[in-house]
Amino acid sequence: MARKRREYSVAERRELWEHWRRGESYADIARALDRAPATIYCTIRQQGGVAPRERRRGRLALTFAERDEISRGIAAGRSARGIAAALGRSPSTVTREIGRHGGRSSYRAAEADERAWQRARRPQLCKLARDRALCQLVASKLAADWSPEQIAGWLKAEFPADQTMRVSHETIYLTLFIQARGALKRELVLHLRRQRYLRRPQGAKRNRGQGQIIGAVSIRERPAEAEDRAIPGHWEGDLISGAAHSHLATLVERHSRFLMLVPVAGKDTRSVTDALSQHVCRLPGQLRASLTWDRGTEMADHAKFTVATDVKVYCCDPQSPWQRGSNENTNGLLRQYLPKGTDLSKLTQTQLDEIATKLNSRPRETLAFKTPADILEAALQ
Repeated sequence: MARKRREYSVAERRELWEHWRRGESYADIARALDRAPATIYCTIRQQGGVAPRERRRGRLALTFAERDEISRGIAAGRSARGIAAALGRSPSTVTREIGRHGGRSSYRAAEADERAWQRARRPQLCKLARDRALCQLVASKLAADWSPEQIAGWLKAEFPADQTMRVSHETIYLTLFIQARGALKRELVLHLRRQRYLRRPQGAKRNRGQGQIIGAVSIRERPAEAEDRAIPGHWEGDLISGAAHSHLATLVERHSRFLMLVPVAGKDTRSVTDALSQHVCRLPGQLRASLTWDRGTEMADHAKFTVATDVKVYCCDPQSPWQRGSNENTNGLLRQYLPKGTDLSKLTQTQLDEIATKLNSRPRETLAFKTPADILEAALQ
């Protein structure tokens, strides 16, 4: 028997979007709300990452207190006109309210209030859904790789006297992100400069702990021998993500561009540093000099990693992936074998080693068309 889906309460929805605005991950939000990460993802994806406006009662709608007064008036045998006078409402308002919710014999304030709240859901069509001609024009410009800002500005200049041919760039973005609006096809996102289906909160990068690793040693303190790639043993590392919240650590040796792939059980610092420690400890001592990583919290336990491996960890400057250029380039090459959407948790170490061997056996222009394996082997002799 399938378990009944548990709906979000108003408070839970408010808390979910507050966590999202702070830039927390799906897993963190799921733990806070005691939900599965997949349900959090689906809820956020459905809204395109844009928090919906919280529903409010209409200014003229009856309140629960007024409905409770109506219920008490009925119990006391008062007429609709008498109840209306006490509330300062029109008698017809009270009469319709009672008739709408079961009549005098069945009227209950709580049930009437909940039923009215549910019936008040009247989602309005967005402008592009109401105006098909404007929608088709916007879609054609998006397909021609115009940005929403360019489209909105062009419409204003092209139709200066026609207010119906105006639409803001924000409306275009929201209609792309929130598919429930039913106007623009999701595929048009592929024509945007940044092909994303979710709007990320502006504070997301600041609030993920980036740059807050305790005791982090800056890349600027990395020894010169690592900087000029003179000798082997200095590595660049990163995590790549796959389907079902799976992750994989990549290590690239700076001198030879030699690649190692390390499966990790999760993105948390203990899983990552434990897996890296076990892998790095198998290397000969001369290949264990330093590791350069970004400022992701997965390396928060860098001190324990250094104790276990005798490999010093240096952190890149915030938002500076180019400081791990060899690793970034190799991650791009790796996507030929591990395209986005691959469940990385299903790959064995043997399969990962086979993929790494393929890349390590390919000649590189930066190595004068020698292979990373050849360069590393020569350096170790």
